[in-house]
Amino acid sequence: MLYANDASHVENSVPRMMLRERIELSVLLAGFLAAAGLWGFVELMEVARAIDPRDFDTRILLLFRTAGQPDDPLGPAWLEEAVRDITSLGSTAVLVLIVAATIFYLLLIGSVRSAAFVLVSIGGGQMLSSLLKLGIDRPRPELVPHLAEVSTLSFPSGHAMLSAVTYLTLGVMIARIVPGRLSRIYVLGLAVLITLMVGASRIYLGVHWPSDVLAGWCAGFAWAMLCWLVVRLFFRRSQSTDK
Repeated sequence: MLYANDASHVENSVPRMMLRERIELSVLLAGFLAAAGLWGFVELMEVARAIDPRDFDTRILLLFRTAGQPDDPLGPAWLEEAVRDITSLGSTAVLVLIVAATIFYLLLIGSVRSAAFVLVSIGGGQMLSSLLKLGIDRPRPELVPHLAEVSTLSFPSGHAMLSAVTYLTLGVMIARIVPGRLSRIYVLGLAVLITLMVGASRIYLGVHWPSDVLAGWCAGFAWAMLCWLVVRLFFRRSQSTDK
């Protein structure tokens, strides 16, 4: 027979156990996404290092052009302009503006740890993207004319990778504070959708091979999840030392 205080202790421990299970599930999911992203990126590196582009790269790139006219993109003229607007969501200028505004706001409300996390995660992603481009040294596709100005190397797509790092990092942070499961799903879904749209726009504009974009997504997802896992581990350790 349980005493009243024993019963209340059991009742209080149940939601704690459920919360702990949810936390562990999110950690496992993040670890799986990071591992899958790393595996995908390594596989795509072999594609990028090949002398001739793979068949799926050329076929997908030509799907965005009128048959027999590689210089004519699909759709009306306004679509081409709209795609340029979408691709700007992954440009360095736009991402720097978003990150700077976020960090400044976090510092204003006294959330120094969160500001440092944003800076290290997204800034580190930018450095990693530049190093990977130099390491692989893949030229831009010449199969179709470029519909946007480009000056850097092709693999991986910096727009795809940095969009994944930036929007996923911010999406995870916002999802932690918004009320309700549907709100969290919406925020994370929007972050993923923007990332996918930016990557697809690079293929439409003819400035990246599809494998470049896939590699950018893989590397971006993996880096964002790894940063989240490291920060979560650090946060849990700091909590245990404070007790």
